[in-house]
Amino acid sequence: MVVPFSDKTQHEAKAFERTKQSFCLPDGIIYLDGNSLGPLPKGVSERVATAVEEEWGGKLIRAWNEADWIDLPTRVGNRIGAMIGAEPNAVVVADSTSINLQKALAAALQLRPERKVLLSDSGNFPTDLYMAQGLIAALGDGHQLKVVSPDEVEDALDDSVAALMLTEVDYRTGRLHSMKALTAAAHAVGALTIWDLAHSAGALPVDLAGCKADFAVGCGYKYLNGGPGAPAFIYGRPDLVDRIKPLQSGWMGHKAPFAFELDYIPAEGADRMRVGTPPILSLTALDAALDVWDGIEIDTVRAASISLADLLIDEIERRCAGFGLRLASPREGDRRGSQVSFHFDEGYAAIQALQAQGVIGDFRAPDLMRFGITPLYIGEAEIIAAAAGLETVLKDRLWDQPNLKTRAKVT
Repeated sequence: MVVPFSDKTQHEAKAFERTKQSFCLPDGIIYLDGNSLGPLPKGVSERVATAVEEEWGGKLIRAWNEADWIDLPTRVGNRIGAMIGAEPNAVVVADSTSINLQKALAAALQLRPERKVLLSDSGNFPTDLYMAQGLIAALGDGHQLKVVSPDEVEDALDDSVAALMLTEVDYRTGRLHSMKALTAAAHAVGALTIWDLAHSAGALPVDLAGCKADFAVGCGYKYLNGGPGAPAFIYGRPDLVDRIKPLQSGWMGHKAPFAFELDYIPAEGADRMRVGTPPILSLTALDAALDVWDGIEIDTVRAASISLADLLIDEIERRCAGFGLRLASPREGDRRGSQVSFHFDEGYAAIQALQAQGVIGDFRAPDLMRFGITPLYIGEAEIIAAAAGLETVLKDRLWDQPNLKTRAKVT
């Protein structure tokens, strides 16, 4: 049964009323693509301007100490860590998700030197597979990447597997893996786990410490709203991190970076997962974006997300029956992340036509129309209006125009 967003408690409704006013959203636009790029929180521009004009412009190099730029990766890491159930000081913000994934993969193989298999699934984000393939080729030590279907992951775990590498929420369909169950299954055969939380952090409850996850990575630009190309984060289980000799042994991961010693000595804890100089302006934007989350419980967000996604499915299936759409996402709310996807043969053109109606979703090959659900700024009224817009696009065949079928570089 769909529980309307309007039936939530007054406390929850007021919380989301505040957050909706905290974003720069153009008039007349319903934004259902926060699962790809979160919108701009209103406080970010001013905070970044301060960092540019007062800190960089006024303090110059002194800002590394006087504005405490140097510890920003740890401070922001702790803010994100609190959202994903990590222990204090176990998350650091640095580099990109892909680079952080390579760090985690290299660490896992180092910790399980006698094992040669990296296990993943066909629902994983392609860059995760690419990074594993590249690392295996570079190491040249007989490792292999084994990719199975999502349903076959647990059965494929055995004593040859060094690490299980999964994206918790399938970027295409929203299918949700059980972190707790699969981490336990991996540990039962002596394997480590690496979780990609790109579509989890800020969308649903995550309990890294409680699940005993070994490593996790994720980006800052989706549900965390840190801006295009925002820096990513990496988590390492505290009892494992100090056993790692980082493959990417950069100076910011050194025990004493400003001693300028000629030999690398890794820092203690999560800091050894750092590599190069942190991107202060991008980090500042991410830090400011996280202010939106102050006072918001992720369980409240998750309940609203499931309700709104259920409503979207119901509305689209009711309004758009007979046009060839097929639900790609799990129907049960507790089995999907915070998005809904539909198969449609002309999905790309339909999304372009829908955007012209003021509803922004996105497309993933070969035929998926995706709609991200973000209760911080999306409510019941927007969901109903979006479904009505899609109905118009399909009923009037607004997608059937040559210019809408020519794919842009970014889809």
